[in-house]
Amino acid sequence: MRWSAFVRPGDWAVVAAGAALVGISFPLAWQAGVAEKAIVRAGGAVFAELDLGREQRIEVPGPLGTTTIAVERHRVRVVSDPGPRQYCVRQGWLERPGEIAICAPNQVSVQVKGSREAYDSLSY
Repeated sequence: MRWSAFVRPGDWAVVAAGAALVGISFPLAWQAGVAEKAIVRAGGAVFAELDLGREQRIEVPGPLGTTTIAVERHRVRVVSDPGPRQYCVRQGWLERPGEIAICAPNQVSVQVKGSREAYDSLSY
């Protein structure tokens, strides 16, 4: 006998309702709200909290030199860093809560925070 002979119309309704529930809840579970501020750390300690609504530019001292961070149009980025590989500069603009740029050699990082905490593998 084929397996489809055992499936009734109510079974299909339960499968469809389950799929719809998963489809609706998936984006809601990963949402972190609106980006409000950027947390700048130097040497593991908080150096500054930047309001993303105000355009500004700050310089953060580190072991290798000065890292420059800019805020424009509700987004933030590392403009320059004395590190050799420039990974944090290449990260570009950060605008969603949970995004982070880490300048590891200079021990500087900038992270975007929102109204709610973003879900990630570390939160689990």
